[in-house]
Amino acid sequence: MVPLHRFVLAAVLSGVPSTVHALATGDDPLRATRAAGSLVGGGAGAGVVVHLAVSAWWAFVLTRLRVRGVVGGAVAGLLIAALDLEVIGRRNSQIRALPKVPQWLDHVAFGVLVAARGPR
Repeated sequence: MVPLHRFVLAAVLSGVPSTVHALATGDDPLRATRAAGSLVGGGAGAGVVVHLAVSAWWAFVLTRLRVRGVVGGAVAGLLIAALDLEVIGRRNSQIRALPKVPQWLDHVAFGVLVAARGPR
């Protein structure tokens, strides 16, 4: 099981790449959150719930598969991005419209943050 503090850090900090990109380019930093919410017919609030639910699911999967370390987490993040963004997300116009690289980097960050071992 992923420790709660590591899950919270991963769920929160994994959005840093796309948020920094949005702020640097003058885009709306909540655009990706609203896109996630659109999967369930809602806005930014629904997007937070969707993000937390999806993050919890993937943290569970990575834990069950015993993905460990920075490299393992990065590879897992890339695989998750491929499924989330290119298979499931491409059916949603708001997700499809998001800048790709920052979204992929968010997923890699999530995988690394979940799988990296902290101090014992």
